[in-house]
Amino acid sequence: MDDGLNEVGDSSLADETYRSLLADILSARLAGGSVVQQRRLATKHAVSRSPMRHALGRLEGEGLLVRNEKGVLSVRVISLKDYLDSLTMRMLLEPTAAALASPHVSRLELDALTRMLDEIEDDPEPDPEVVWAFDDALHNYIASESRNPFMATTIAEMRRYTTIFERQLPVVRAKPGVREHRAILLALASSDAEAARQAMTDHLEVVRQGVLANY
Repeated sequence: MDDGLNEVGDSSLADETYRSLLADILSARLAGGSVVQQRRLATKHAVSRSPMRHALGRLEGEGLLVRNEKGVLSVRVISLKDYLDSLTMRMLLEPTAAALASPHVSRLELDALTRMLDEIEDDPEPDPEVVWAFDDALHNYIASESRNPFMATTIAEMRRYTTIFERQLPVVRAKPGVREHRAILLALASSDAEAARQAMTDHLEVVRQGVLANY
């Protein structure tokens, strides 16, 4: 049996497996420090060892999986320092991304994001997965519309670390960032680059203070 990913189907399956494992890591279903057992994960995800091995290799290459001195693979533990360092990078980049995105945003996209935020705000107990989906949608959209692929890639990488850390906090607000996210959307809707920059800065500082208060 060929262990490579020579067929389109195998490559697609490896990508799908990678996305599933990444979602498990980001959501803390695979918590930091969890030992990764390739065979068990392959059985759980109903895939052969080949796509699983490639998916794990990709995650290891991205720094989300690490090996100890004995070669045992585990999910990376994101420390408070890792979190604050990643958030510092976001604070350097995301306000600029918001400013750069402001002339390019689509009214259709902003309306969709605003509806998502409205539903979260109106729900007394919103599903945390819905809240995180909105957060991803807004920040990823802004990074993309900065029209700077290097900036967008770095923001996405830093957001992975901050997301993993925040989702494992014992205390999390039910509706994190509604007011700050609303300010970002309003600034983008008015195509006000400096207002978008400031709104993003304010949002990330509130996030930082909230995590430090709950850590």
